Amino acid sequence: MSARLLELVVLNLEKEKRIVLTLDAGGTNFVFSALQGKKQIVEPYRCPSNGDNLPKCLDGIVEGFTKIKKQLGKKKIAAISFAFPGPADYLAGIIGKLNNMPAFKGGVALGPMLADEFKVPVFINNDGNLFALGEALFGMLPFVNGLLERAGNPKRFHNILGLTFGTGFGAGFVRNGQLWLGDNGASGEIFLMRNRTVSDTFVEDSVSIRAVKRTYAVAARILRKEAPEPAQIFKIAVGRKPGNKEAAKKAFTRMAVAAADAIANSVTMLDSLVVIGGGLSGASEIIIPVIVDEMNGSFERLSGERHDRLVQRVFALDDAAQREEFLRGEVTTVKVPRSGREITYDPLKRTAVGVTRMGTSEAIAMGAYAFAIHELDKEKKKKRHSRKATPNCSSLV
Repeated sequence: MSARLLELVVLNLEKEKRIVLTLDAGGTNFVFSALQGKKQIVEPYRCPSNGDNLPKCLDGIVEGFTKIKKQLGKKKIAAISFAFPGPADYLAGIIGKLNNMPAFKGGVALGPMLADEFKVPVFINNDGNLFALGEALFGMLPFVNGLLERAGNPKRFHNILGLTFGTGFGAGFVRNGQLWLGDNGASGEIFLMRNRTVSDTFVEDSVSIRAVKRTYAVAARILRKEAPEPAQIFKIAVGRKPGNKEAAKKAFTRMAVAAADAIANSVTMLDSLVVIGGGLSGASEIIIPVIVDEMNGSFERLSGERHDRLVQRVFALDDAAQREEFLRGEVTTVKVPRSGREITYDPLKRTAVGVTRMGTSEAIAMGAYAFAIHELDKEKKKKRHSRKATPNCSSLV
C-alpha cells in the first residue's frame, strides 16, 4: 500500500459513521468507551477488573459495555473491538492464563460470549498490535512521511514496528497498512526474545516496570519494596526530585540497552520505523538516545574486525539535529545507462525511533476501531462476492 493509499484509508475512517464499542483492559481497571470515526462519543465508564474472580470479571465486562450502549440510546452498534492481555487465541477470541488476571486460567471464550450477549461481531487483539496500527494510520507513520514530503525528500515509509514499554514489553507490526498477525495470531511476541543483559532470561525481565524498580533498588542499595514507581525514578534521574540520581539513570539505561538489542533484531527482519509507547515511554529522553546508540553500534567478528549492527542507520526522531539529517538523507541523481535520462533517488538506508505521536491509549483505541471497520468491510465484501458466485463454481486455495 502506497503512502497515498494509506492516506485515503485514514480519510475514510475520519468520515466513518459506524460505532464501535471499545475497552482499555488493564490488570487493575477496565475503561469502556465508544468511537465513531476518530471521535470518542460517550463518557467513558470505569470499573475494577477483578482479574482474580472470573464471574465478577465477566459481569463487569458485560456491565461496562451495557452502560456504554445505554448512553448511545437508539444508535446502532457495528462491533466491539478492544485490546486484552495475552496469552490468547485472539482470532478465536479465547483468553488464556494471564499473569495479572489468573481467573482466566484454562481458556475463556470471551469474544464468543460478548458476541452472544450483544449480537455484534467482536474483535480482540493485544495492545501492541493495536498500538502499532493506530500509529501507522494516524500517528508516527503519516507524521514522518509528512516531514519527508515537506522537506522535498522522495523517501517514504510504509512499515512500522510499535513497541509498548510498561507492565510488560509488547510489540506489533504493520506492513503497508495491514496489521501483521501471523499464522497463529502470535506475531510481535517480542518479550520472549533472549535478554542480552541477563543471560538465560527473556528480555521482558529487563524491559518492564518491575525491571526499572529492581535495578534502581539494587543500585541505590534499598529494599525492592522501597523502590519508587518509574515516574518518580525518572524525575530523580533528570534532577526534578531528590534521590539517587546515578541509580535512577542506571535503571533506565540498563532497560534501554536490553530493549535495543531486541529492537535491532526485529528491525533486521522488518526494516521499518520504530515507535515507542506505554507508561515507560515518559522517560524517552533517557531511553531513546541509548536505544539509538546501541542500534548504531557494531559486532566484533571472529576475525577481530568490527561490523555494523544494522544495515540501516538509526536516527532519534525527536533530536533536532538527527531529525534534520534523517530528513535530508543523501538525495542524488544517477544516469540511466544507454539513455540520456537521469533518476533521482535517496540511497541512505535508514530508520527512525520516536515516541508515540498520539498517546498510547488513543493509538490503541484508534487501532481497535480501524481493525473492526476493516474486518467488517472484508466480511461484507466476502458476502457480496459469495452472492455473485454461480452454484457450479469452485475454487482452489
